Amino acid sequence: MRHSQRVHFAGFTLIELLVAIAILAIIAVMGWSGLDSIIRARQTLNSELEQSRGAQISFAQLENDCAHLVSDALLPKRENLRAFDTQLILIRTVYEDNRAPQLQVVAYKMLDGVFTRRESIATRDLKLLDSFWQSAINGNDNMPVVKLQTGVTVFQMRTWNNDENTWRVAGTDISHDGLNPAPGKPGKSVPRKTGLEVTMQLLGQQNPLLKIFLLGAA
Repeated sequence: MRHSQRVHFAGFTLIELLVAIAILAIIAVMGWSGLDSIIRARQTLNSELEQSRGAQISFAQLENDCAHLVSDALLPKRENLRAFDTQLILIRTVYEDNRAPQLQVVAYKMLDGVFTRRESIATRDLKLLDSFWQSAINGNDNMPVVKLQTGVTVFQMRTWNNDENTWRVAGTDISHDGLNPAPGKPGKSVPRKTGLEVTMQLLGQQNPLLKIFLLGAA
């Protein structure tokens, strides 16, 4: 007796394939969305870290320069620091092994969101120092520029001196009556500033950075 044999092939219907493809597409989109979020978060974090690094370098360099602000003994009756608008110009003392202390003009500036630092060569020639100072104030010096921080939206300064016992907005402490002469123009006793307050607002940051530096603390 012969029995007929039927072979049944198991498989997916077209609808089942379409459903499977749709599920895979949804999973792929969800995976890409998650990966894109991770990439964006990483980019934001790297940008914030770069900003923080730039701010730390800026403030560390400012602190060092302010600490080495020239003393009355080395530069009597002469202006040693001027802060105005978004610029800071100062004269610092440079110490090298087995050499007498030298003086150096340092200029900071915030322009178009970029915070920079420039410095002259160190010298003991006061005439040359006067030239560096005046050129830095006029903005026509050829000192090399180093970029410290980008993305700066606000840069403000205030200065403190013991005679007035108060903070003054940068620029309002500059007189033109001989009390604050240029380094090469000795005059009456120059009111020495003993503190500098710097406020820096960075792009994308909610709160500004504020730091106070002692002048001539080294």
